[in-house]
Amino acid sequence: MKDGKTNLEKKNPFNERHEDFKTFEKLLKRKTNQDDVPTALEIKKNIPIYSGQLVRDYANSSEKKQKLLTEWSNVFKSGAGIIAITNAIKSSSVIETATKIFEAIIKSEKINGNSGDHFAKPGANDRIWNSLQKHCMEDPQNFIDYYCSEIIALAAQSWLGPNYQITAQVNSVNPGGEAQKPHRDYHLGFMSTEQSANFPPNVHTISQFLTLQGAIAHCDITIDSGPTLFLPYSQQYKNGYIDFTKEKFQKYFNENSIQIEMNKGDAIFFNPAVMHGAGNNRTRSVKRMVNLLQISSAFGRAMETVNRKKMTEKLYPHLLELVLKNKMPFRLIENVVGASSEGYSFPTNLDLNPPVEGKAPKNQAMIIIESLKAKKEPTLVLEELKLLDIRQFS
Repeated sequence: MKDGKTNLEKKNPFNERHEDFKTFEKLLKRKTNQDDVPTALEIKKNIPIYSGQLVRDYANSSEKKQKLLTEWSNVFKSGAGIIAITNAIKSSSVIETATKIFEAIIKSEKINGNSGDHFAKPGANDRIWNSLQKHCMEDPQNFIDYYCSEIIALAAQSWLGPNYQITAQVNSVNPGGEAQKPHRDYHLGFMSTEQSANFPPNVHTISQFLTLQGAIAHCDITIDSGPTLFLPYSQQYKNGYIDFTKEKFQKYFNENSIQIEMNKGDAIFFNPAVMHGAGNNRTRSVKRMVNLLQISSAFGRAMETVNRKKMTEKLYPHLLELVLKNKMPFRLIENVVGASSEGYSFPTNLDLNPPVEGKAPKNQAMIIIESLKAKKEPTLVLEELKLLDIRQFS
């Protein structure tokens, strides 16, 4: 490290990014003004708060609706990055029924052991992966009453436009549950620093535009019960996916992050690049339950359907022969795997295919590269791919 560069900086051809803590601090000193969010009822700790009833009224007027969508889009991009809406789910009975459904699912799934969490310690919380589908299958009418919410639809449209896809995961933080590690979220937030550094700066910029995060409160959430900690405006720091894991940034988060209380049925939506994490549940009896929404852009997909499993199965024996006979440099073999095998871990079934070590489970390409390095027999690899297929299916 004589030249002052880390091994990561030397190895990464895209690493033109440099830590700029002063710029980071400057960005986070901004304040949200009422002029920036004229439709908001009030501003709490830099977060604009909106009336659910007002939003529903605006949804009936194309002019007012467009005004609101523009306002929210600006908040997510160049404002605090976060909005909160009171009474997002209008009927308390709808929320209460959904809560009972989620509690029953958690109880049932505990028989098979706890599910993994990307950012929390084991036992700190109860998690339902794919609560969207499980909710739908358990009680279709309650699902309809829940997801007919204009607030969910308008928040998604304001950031992603139409044709978005919703996924959801329930998180119930147990009494005494410790806070999550502060993080940015999907996509690059689910990778190690080394993995995310392999993506060029433009991808670090666009990642936040592909997803909207949300959370719906299923109980009254006091500060003591540990609502999500946020660092408003942190989505604007360009090098965040690389730098936020560093000690000085984590320390800044712990000293400056904010929380707001929520009532049952309230919702919060935020840019996934906002630094955040579930707080400590310091209560003795409150299980703080929220339904986490992860809403994805329609544009994050390829144009054609490709059966990559078939291609991978066909190619593996040929690639193995090249490795065994040393007929091709391994980096070129990796290029072939990149063109043919699924190299991304998502979407997947996180019940059957949970996170391992890092934040993302194994994918086809990882299995093939590891198998080629270990010179595994094709029959063993085909079986492993078959098991992966089963684990990814919901």
